[in-house]
Amino acid sequence: MTRVFIALGANLDSPEQQLNSACEALFTLAKPDTFAVSSYYRSAPMGEVEQPDYVNAVASLETDLEPLILLDELQRIELEQGRQRLVRWGPRTLDLDLLLYGDAIIEVPRLTVPHYGMNERSFVLVPLAELVPNLILPCGTPLQHLLTPALQSELVQL
Repeated sequence: MTRVFIALGANLDSPEQQLNSACEALFTLAKPDTFAVSSYYRSAPMGEVEQPDYVNAVASLETDLEPLILLDELQRIELEQGRQRLVRWGPRTLDLDLLLYGDAIIEVPRLTVPHYGMNERSFVLVPLAELVPNLILPCGTPLQHLLTPALQSELVQL
């Protein structure tokens, strides 16, 4: 079993309900009694596309799925909840990103783990720290070293 962390985000079609439904689906991929999810946070969208704020969270679970199979499952859940990939950083019903897969560093065409950019994204770091405050990233950096007061102030806990 491998402990994985997955970022959840939505800003269309009742975002909090989208995250609730995603958590139910993610729970089915988890080893019993290993699923946890952070609080939900409101964050401003990235990029230049005008759109509503996001609701974000991070989930943790242990799974026996290999990384690319897990990615397939995450994309299946997104599609089942109406995800359409029309505009980069555009609005979406659900976005599920595999942040960490144990201590693995993965770089293949379909998947990069740790997730690129996660070290600068408050909507990932803050909920991740809520779940595992003393986490050491695969590169050896303590998660707490990335959490600046400015970064933490970018989010509103729901």
